[in-house]
Amino acid sequence: MSTETENAGEEAGTSSAEAIAPESVEQKIIALAQTKVKGISDKDIAAEMPELLPQRKAEAINKLLTQGYIDLFKQGNALIYRLKDPSKAKTAKGADNEEKIVYTIIEEAGNKGIWIRDIRFKSNLMPTQLNKILKSLETKKFIKAVKSVAASKKKVYMLYNLEPDRSVTGGAWYQDQDFEAEFVDVLNQQCYRFLEQKKETIKDGKGGPIAARNATYASSKEVWKFISDLGISKIKLSVEDLEMILNTLVYDGKVEKTLTSDGSILYRAIRPLLDPPGLVRTPCGMCPVRKNCCDIGDVTPTLCQYITEWLN
Repeated sequence: MSTETENAGEEAGTSSAEAIAPESVEQKIIALAQTKVKGISDKDIAAEMPELLPQRKAEAINKLLTQGYIDLFKQGNALIYRLKDPSKAKTAKGADNEEKIVYTIIEEAGNKGIWIRDIRFKSNLMPTQLNKILKSLETKKFIKAVKSVAASKKKVYMLYNLEPDRSVTGGAWYQDQDFEAEFVDVLNQQCYRFLEQKKETIKDGKGGPIAARNATYASSKEVWKFISDLGISKIKLSVEDLEMILNTLVYDGKVEKTLTSDGSILYRAIRPLLDPPGLVRTPCGMCPVRKNCCDIGDVTPTLCQYITEWLN
């Protein structure tokens, strides 16, 4: 009777393990790996799926390794399985060698992107063949083409899931490659209004005039909170964005800034001695690619449509 019972128990255990489809085993392993960035071990898999047979587990692991979904590492005496980046796994699974080469070149460019001319130079592919590969990768949503404010007629390519760098999009001050001059002016006025109001509310008190003067200073975080509470921006501005606006006020002579002992920068409103020259109100004052502007090349004052519009 005991032998029959043991056999029945083994059959029941085998049937319950075999009831798990290979696809669901792989999906469970991927889901488990997603919860642990540093990787999972055989013990983790056994704890998650105690009924899984060793042979079935080995088949699932080998399949995931072959398809490029996971990497295998050795940590001490234990094997660690770490999930790869999803986009890399898809590319390794379905792309040919030329697509992998182009994908790798674009991946190395990061969120600043890379021009098609540079891709062609690095890959040594013919223009017709490269265009076909780029179109294929775009269709599969592995990469995307982004228009750069540095050159309106050119596109840069980057991975599909990346957020373009502000040097490509122009940051908060550009919309569809158009410089938002009115938006910058509004922010300029509101930042100055906040600093002026803080100056007016501070009176000479017990601490004396020096203490009162120091109390009129505000940090960029305080100004950022004030602008955020106003809700005048449709996009989410960062502290760095507001520091750019505050710097234009410094150049206009309306605000002064000082460096504290802990390395932070404070701003306060002042009465300008001279009328502002207006130079910082030109597109150059907020242009993210002004360091690339010169007499020759793609970024020049004579070809800049924003300078032309401002002058008109």
